[in-house]
Amino acid sequence: MDKTAEEIMDTGNFKTGLIMEGGAMRGMFTAGIMDVFMENDIHFDGAAGISAGAIFGCNYKSHQIGRAIRYNKKYGRDPRYCSIWSLIKTGDLYGVDFCYHKIPEKLDVFDRVTFERNPMEFYVGATDVATGRIAFHNCMDGREKDIEWMRASASMPFVSRPVKIDGRLYLDGGITDPVPYKHMEKLGYNRNVIILTQPKGYQKKEHNPRLIKSLLRKYPAVAEAMINRPKVYNRQMQEILEREESGTSLVIRPPESLGISRTENNPSELEWVYQTGRVEAKKRLSEVKKFLQM
Repeated sequence: MDKTAEEIMDTGNFKTGLIMEGGAMRGMFTAGIMDVFMENDIHFDGAAGISAGAIFGCNYKSHQIGRAIRYNKKYGRDPRYCSIWSLIKTGDLYGVDFCYHKIPEKLDVFDRVTFERNPMEFYVGATDVATGRIAFHNCMDGREKDIEWMRASASMPFVSRPVKIDGRLYLDGGITDPVPYKHMEKLGYNRNVIILTQPKGYQKKEHNPRLIKSLLRKYPAVAEAMINRPKVYNRQMQEILEREESGTSLVIRPPESLGISRTENNPSELEWVYQTGRVEAKKRLSEVKKFLQM
C-alpha cells in the first residue's frame, strides 16, 4: 500500500529530494529551475529524473549551470542532433553518437569529475522492454554505463532503438513511471521538490490501443504499458496534488501549457521555455529554501 502523507512526514529525519518529470524539450523549463537553484546554492540529498529529466537533470550533480540550455540552442538544428535523417539512417531520432558522445566528450564537455565527487545520489529510470516495468539505476560516476542509462531513460518509443544494458533492453522511463516520486519515497526521501513540465490540471488522453499494439508488436509488454500510460500518469498527478496540498512535497509546474513540441529546435522558443522555468523558480525561491530547511 502507498504511504499516507502523515506516514511520509513521520520519520524523525528528513532526506531532501529533487524529482524531475520528462517531456523532451519541455525539459528546458526544468533546466531553468535547476540553474536558479544552483545559482542560489540549493542542495539536495538525492535526485531522480525520467527521460528529459534524466539527461538534463544530470547537470545538477555535475553542477554545470547553463549547460543544458546552451548546447540545445547551439546544436538543436544540427541534423546529427535530431532529425528524420538520423532516424532513417540510424533508427534513432536523436543521434546517439552526436548526442551522447560528441557533445558531452568534446563540444560541451560533461564534468564527470564533479559529478562523481558530488555526494548527491542521482537515479534515472527506464522501462524494461521484456517486462514493461520500470527499472532504476543510481548514476555514480557519469561514465559510460551511467550515460547509457540516461540514454535508455530518454529513448522514446517509435523513434528510438531499445538500449541494451547488461543483456536487457530498455526504453523511455516515462512509459511506466513518468514522475518517480514513489521510488524516492521508498528510499527514504521524504521532503521532495517535484518539477513537472505540464500545468496544473493537465490530464493525458487515451490513445488507440490497436494502433499502439501494431506499432509495438515486437514489444508487447511495452505496448501494454503505453496503453496504460494515461491512467498511470493521471493517477500520479492526483497523488502529487495530494502531497502538495498536505505539504509533504513542494511542486513547481508551468503556469500554463508551454506550447512547444517534444522536438522543438528553435533557439528562441527553447530560451523562452528556459526563462519561464527561471521565473517560476525565482518566485518560489524563499519557499523552497524554507521547505528544505524544515
